Amino acid sequence: MEKSDVVIIGAGIVGLATAYRLTRENPGLHITVLEKESSPALHQTGHNSGVLHTGIYYKPGSLKAINCREGKKAMEAFCAEEGIDYEICGKVIVARSDNELPAMEAIYRRGRENGIRCRIIGRERLRELEPHAAGVKAIHVPEAGIVNFSRVCERLGRRISERDGNRLVCGAEVRAIKETGGRIIVETAAGEFEGRFLVNCSGLQSDRVTALSGQKPEVKIIPFRGEYYKLKPNARSLVNNLIYPVPDPAFPFLGVHFTRMIEGGVECGPNAVLAFAREGYRKTDISLRDLTETLTYPGFLKLAARFWKAGAGEMVRSCSKAAFVRALQHLVPEIKRDHLESAPAGVRAQAVSPDGGLVDDFLIRESGHLVNVCNAPSPAATAALNIGKVIADKLNSRL
Repeated sequence: MEKSDVVIIGAGIVGLATAYRLTRENPGLHITVLEKESSPALHQTGHNSGVLHTGIYYKPGSLKAINCREGKKAMEAFCAEEGIDYEICGKVIVARSDNELPAMEAIYRRGRENGIRCRIIGRERLRELEPHAAGVKAIHVPEAGIVNFSRVCERLGRRISERDGNRLVCGAEVRAIKETGGRIIVETAAGEFEGRFLVNCSGLQSDRVTALSGQKPEVKIIPFRGEYYKLKPNARSLVNNLIYPVPDPAFPFLGVHFTRMIEGGVECGPNAVLAFAREGYRKTDISLRDLTETLTYPGFLKLAARFWKAGAGEMVRSCSKAAFVRALQHLVPEIKRDHLESAPAGVRAQAVSPDGGLVDDFLIRESGHLVNVCNAPSPAATAALNIGKVIADKLNSRL
């Protein structure tokens, strides 16, 4: 049985950032990162759109707001130090009609409260920044950026593994967790691993791993697939950087938008539809276990009752390219159906409480020798290095 000081489950960006922070702050620690797939960052991290978020949307004082701001600074510093390409390109959040101005102004006030450099601009300035975008006003957020988070993970993994005593073990799906004599034993497909502390960063499987650890999950992960198109080369000039709509305050997702990628190209989307499997990146991916858990969970049924109309609209956009195009045309009217080609989808792990509420903040629970990251949706990739620091700080006094 391999022994470590800390065992981390999940080699997505949050798990790797946590291991990196622990390694940097405690060079003598032995850390093992367990990943069930054949390589790191294949799920939420690897399907991320690559935006360096500023934190403009998040409630002041929330874990999202605090960690996003500090995490973005840390991510930029890490990329600069490691020679990883990133760009601070800016974004616009566009009000398409006068009806959206109150919601836009509320986002602007929240951004200012969070210490974000942003300003409201008129149609003329919007045209200078994004000549093909349609809107009456917009918020310009010059600090927003883009990066490839998979490359960040590759470098984090390298820095972790180069320290003696640290290991990244792939093909290690967790089967059982038990605590004995003040030590945690994790049984996996790759053998047993023992540690003084266990950190669960398993994303789409976080509630199940929480249950295996002996803690009762207070929320359930509901998977939402985000489907994308990308612009063909002849249409990429229609988008300079990042163009977002003013989100519907009654709906928990940001709406379809345009994202320029650090390696070239422009993604369009995502929508947000219920996935029939936790790792259901294709419409045909179905897990009877996952789907049954979702459809029999009281929290999901209450959520669906609240947002059925918005959910129906998302399903229409999933089934109809024409409907997806119409949604994109609200932001960039010149977009045409033949400008778009399919792009890989992602799946968001969204924690839902039993009363049907969407958990709108990061949720980290600590008990004894366990730390469970129960909810870490966007902007977790941007915030990862600071989330890792928060977890490391929880453990440092006892290590």
